Amino acid sequence: MPTGLTTLRDALRYTASRVALAAGLSFILAAVMTIATFGTDPYALVPVGWVMASTLTMSLAISVVLTGALSYRSALVMRDLNLARAQLQQISRTDPLTGLLNRRGFEETATPILAKAGKARMAAVALMCDVDRFKAINDQFGHEFGDKALIEIAQVFRSFGEQHDALVARHGGEEFAVLFTGVSVEQVTKYADTLREACAAIKLSRNAISSRVTISIGVAGSEGATNLPQMMRIADQALYTAKNTGRNRVARANISDAMAA
Repeated sequence: MPTGLTTLRDALRYTASRVALAAGLSFILAAVMTIATFGTDPYALVPVGWVMASTLTMSLAISVVLTGALSYRSALVMRDLNLARAQLQQISRTDPLTGLLNRRGFEETATPILAKAGKARMAAVALMCDVDRFKAINDQFGHEFGDKALIEIAQVFRSFGEQHDALVARHGGEEFAVLFTGVSVEQVTKYADTLREACAAIKLSRNAISSRVTISIGVAGSEGATNLPQMMRIADQALYTAKNTGRNRVARANISDAMAA
């Protein structure tokens, strides 16, 4: 794959080199095939029909060889471009610290899942989770310690998502999001409490400093069609309820009730 093509002059220079290479290869192939067919005597008498057939055969052979070589190179370039594009897309959808989906990746993945669940009249439940007093953890122990806490919590969330077939993401900062479909809000609320307890069991230590972290969780469930921003907004409201009533707990909201209010 060509590199360093940043200007029009670079592109023209690269194109000219490819044309020169193709012309050179064509000349060499034609010369080799001509000598192999007619020999090296420029005055040899050869039937016109034989010349015409040989010329057509050489033209076809040269065209096939050059087209195949250039097509193969173009295919390699396209393959590299597609791989690079896929890698960039994956990077843009993934949180670099935890390896979970980031907010963009979560929204792009969750939106069609939620739409499909709505058409099938399946239950959908979202969790918004926040690490309690995370700023105080950073201020007291440092950002490196805080990053370690997020990585440990993310591992719990990843295992939780795999166990319950749920979509999990780092929604931003110290917030995590989870989406379930086909599971009742009552059952997900029980799952959320298990998740809360698993995070509370994490013990972090660094340089003889140890600490435990807790999370608060907001649950929002819907039995019918809804949209992702609405669901996450109501889950976020439930999260604030959990925060304001003592932290390290689960609060639940029903989307239809929240909309009616």
